[in-house]
Amino acid sequence: MNIIRFHHTAIICSDYERSKYFYTGVLGLPVICETFRAERNSYKLDLAIPGGGQIELFSFPNPPARLSYPEACGLRHLAFEVADIVATISDLTEQGVAVEPLRLDELTGKPYTFFADPDGLPIELYGK
Repeated sequence: MNIIRFHHTAIICSDYERSKYFYTGVLGLPVICETFRAERNSYKLDLAIPGGGQIELFSFPNPPARLSYPEACGLRHLAFEVADIVATISDLTEQGVAVEPLRLDELTGKPYTFFADPDGLPIELYGK
């Protein structure tokens, strides 16, 4: 095996326009490419993650709901490192995003918190 780097995470959303706005407008991720796949009645939106990697945002008709928050088997959450966690929390709350209280990682001493995307996918902010 010769892994070079992390490439992407795929997310399936229930409301494409709402999730597109959240990831581009609220989180500020740049769009790499947007494709409508008529045969699947599905959008695929490729978003750039600063420092490398991507999020593939998919829409499919009637996807099943997430089983639990955040302890479902499989992907637990996305985590983004931020330079100023307090300022980032303030930016999110000003845009109407509910953010959990700030915590400290007992192993690293770094601050972190969680919020959710429009479908309840847990997203972690991790202080630098």
